[in-house]
Amino acid sequence: MQFLRKWQKGIIIRVIADILMINFTLFTAFIARFLGLIVFGFIENVRPNLDYSILFWDFSLRSYIWASGILTGICIIVFYVAGFYTNGRAYRGHYKILTIICAVAISYLVFGVYSYVLKGISPNIPRSVFLWGWVFTTLMLIAARLCSSIWTKVIIAESHIRPLRKGENIRRVLVIGGAGFIGSILVRKLASRGYYVRILDNLFYGNKGLVGIENFSAIELMKGDCRDIEKIGYAMRGMDAVIHLAAIVGDPACALDEKLTREINLASTRMVGELAKGFGVRRLIFASTCSVYGACDNLIDERSSLNPVSLYAHTKIDSEKVLLDLATADFSPAILRLATVYGLSYRPRFDLVVNLLIAKALTEKKISIFGGEQWRPFIHVDDVAESFCKCLEAKVLQVHGQIFNAGSNDQNYKIKQVGEMINQRWPDTIVEFVKDLDDKRNYRVGFDKIREILGFIPRKTIKDAFTEFEVAFSSNNLTNYQDQLYSNHKYLSSTDNIGLLRYDNSIFTIQ
Repeated sequence: MQFLRKWQKGIIIRVIADILMINFTLFTAFIARFLGLIVFGFIENVRPNLDYSILFWDFSLRSYIWASGILTGICIIVFYVAGFYTNGRAYRGHYKILTIICAVAISYLVFGVYSYVLKGISPNIPRSVFLWGWVFTTLMLIAARLCSSIWTKVIIAESHIRPLRKGENIRRVLVIGGAGFIGSILVRKLASRGYYVRILDNLFYGNKGLVGIENFSAIELMKGDCRDIEKIGYAMRGMDAVIHLAAIVGDPACALDEKLTREINLASTRMVGELAKGFGVRRLIFASTCSVYGACDNLIDERSSLNPVSLYAHTKIDSEKVLLDLATADFSPAILRLATVYGLSYRPRFDLVVNLLIAKALTEKKISIFGGEQWRPFIHVDDVAESFCKCLEAKVLQVHGQIFNAGSNDQNYKIKQVGEMINQRWPDTIVEFVKDLDDKRNYRVGFDKIREILGFIPRKTIKDAFTEFEVAFSSNNLTNYQDQLYSNHKYLSSTDNIGLLRYDNSIFTIQ
């Protein structure tokens, strides 16, 4: 009974709102016509020297009073039949705007026929008023419905997001891909901040990134693949948040096997999101990339249009949409679009432009810059891990359904500028510029949002990476940067390796 009263009250409010809008737009059409007659001098020619208030009554108000009641009645009946107040199928679906346009058109056509039949009995309704009223009513009803929809989806939805109460702070975090380039640093940061961390990783690139984690009592390792629904489900039990890092990363690596890339980067992400929501996980943070911006000459931010030029970027865009569509009052996904990462990690990578150029400068005294004029935003891997921590620590309303570019405005560089910095650090390095450019990406990104909302400011620069790698190479901690294990593309290019990654139920069992 209470629900019925609430439902009836909602209908009454919508009917009253529509009546007001119908009358307002019709009255606006009469006023517009009257002002037009004055501006163009028609009234002066017909009835000179008469008071405008009297003229307004004769030319507009008398007709409006008669027309408003008839038009309002017709509109409300047609609107009801069209499902405006009963949420009919067409009105509730993707054709709401088309339904509104058709309903208003039918209402005005019926009104026009009615006026014509009663011609001579009722006041004359000018054609200009009829047409402008039709247009104004259509536009206002569409605008009102759109505003109502936005209010419902954004404002009201946010007001119903369950805030974390005392004792419900996020303390247990599942990191999928926690043994990788970013994950191996992130899990240590989380553990040092008092989180209990569960790592789920198939250890495809080995376990070097996890050497020493046994010293952290708050880190648990589960060996498993992000496509294994049983493992994912088991890993999510008891978790407050999920950080999803697992993917085939990089344009060249993704291009090796499109089906495999979509399976790991997109299909598994959908499954992870749905399972997290089903298991009551309150927050999910997804690692995306600024590569989604593709090729653009202007400074771009989270509101800019996307222009992906690679399969990798396409899968990230699709994954973002999948996860954001899962958002509810109790499940808050957030997206971090990472700048181009560099720096030393527990699982090193030398298929990243800055890391590769530094390694070549230190070992071969010669680097090649392809193109050089293309822009890239950069961020140190340690700062990437910090950005995930900031997102995890933020209030739920700050990150719910949000996309953040993760990086620094100060670290937008042209590739040739990186080469120049390397040459300044090691003057005996030969810098060769090559005109051939296979990589079409070119983007300069703004990072104001993550700084203003999450308070994230990267601390490390490319020059800090110079020192890191210089120490690592001089101490022989990195013996051969060209080892295929340090390059996603090289490692996956091996038939044996990529064969292990292809999902086959007959052989895929991880204990």
